[in-house]
Amino acid sequence: MSNTLAIAAVTATLRNLLSAGVALDPDLADTTFTFQCLDRARAATDSANQLNIFLYQASPNAAYRNMDPPQTKSGETGFPSLGLNLYYLLTTYGRDNDVQRPFSHQLLGRVMSIMHDHPVLGRDEIRSALAGNDLGDQLERIRFSLQPLTVDDSFRLWSGFQTQYRLSVAYEATVVLMSSTLPAKTPKPVLARGRGDSGIQSQPSVDSRTPVITNIDAPGGVFGAEAGQTVAFQGIALGGDAVKARFTSDRRSIQTDLAAAVGATDTSFSVVIGASTLPSGVYSIQALVATNPGKPEEVTRASLPVRFSVAPKITDTFPLNVAAVGGQATLTVNVAPPVQPNQEVSLLLNNDEKATGPVLTAPASSLTFAIAQAQPGTYLLRLRVDGADSLVIDTSAALPVFLDRTLTIT
Repeated sequence: MSNTLAIAAVTATLRNLLSAGVALDPDLADTTFTFQCLDRARAATDSANQLNIFLYQASPNAAYRNMDPPQTKSGETGFPSLGLNLYYLLTTYGRDNDVQRPFSHQLLGRVMSIMHDHPVLGRDEIRSALAGNDLGDQLERIRFSLQPLTVDDSFRLWSGFQTQYRLSVAYEATVVLMSSTLPAKTPKPVLARGRGDSGIQSQPSVDSRTPVITNIDAPGGVFGAEAGQTVAFQGIALGGDAVKARFTSDRRSIQTDLAAAVGATDTSFSVVIGASTLPSGVYSIQALVATNPGKPEEVTRASLPVRFSVAPKITDTFPLNVAAVGGQATLTVNVAPPVQPNQEVSLLLNNDEKATGPVLTAPASSLTFAIAQAQPGTYLLRLRVDGADSLVIDTSAALPVFLDRTLTIT
């Protein structure tokens, strides 16, 4: 999902794409690009080649209408993102108004060829098109498709602006996802589920040699582990000449293999999450079991991926205290590992998402949050980075209890 610059980012990226492609034709090198409505696009004194990019409609995307945010966890209630399809009218104007040569036709052909060859906007293209936008980080790609307009559609569109029809073609851009600015409800984690905190367990009865992860024993339980902590894996067919745990994040384009510690067996192995190996966030983990590594007969078997969180750690000494002034409070926390640029960061107090993190241009180990509507009281403090929460439960006790991760607002 992205911020409110998403629509402008699509328009700016489209303009950059077409500008670079049109400039390759010497006959069209004088082309100017505008974003005006139809009745103001062409001034009477203009005589150069011109392409006007007019966003004439934004409609809800049916697939994403009323869907829950992808990052919302079980038990949390958030507001759905705004999914939009954008409709652009590309209008060409020829040099000297096409008196001697149909330059507008030539420009239209060039534009349609560019759109045909480049229907999907690249993530780097979007990031560089408009400062401050994060549209390139959304999971869905922005795709353009030709939208033929009927004669009636064209008549209604142009007559509505009370101007003469000019050579035009329409394109649809889908899908643009804008995040809701309303905070999500984030209840505290459940301390225990059922007697003995046990659930249904099952395993295949046929002893295949495909690795299977049946359990992950992490210091934070189901909430993952912090950098520097050991994570133990239990399962089936985990023994081999070389055993690794592969951490993959599609969102961050990260794939890191951590070698198993000494003492791995056919049913268990463990890895240590390095302090600078993995940024905080949600990963999928696979067990990689290799036999005869480095030899021609090497065989590597992989388990099915399992969801796992590398939790951010607030390194400040708890409890924390902050004073509210005029209903506003400012809190600075130190975190490990450093938060990377474009990571989504928020501060959770008890059951509410109270503040979002600053926009970063470089990795940062210190984050400052502005807490609006700060009410005096003591709150359970959690830091969320890319969907992974800092650990607040002590799982080493006989019964789980909350750690002293509190913030007092006075």
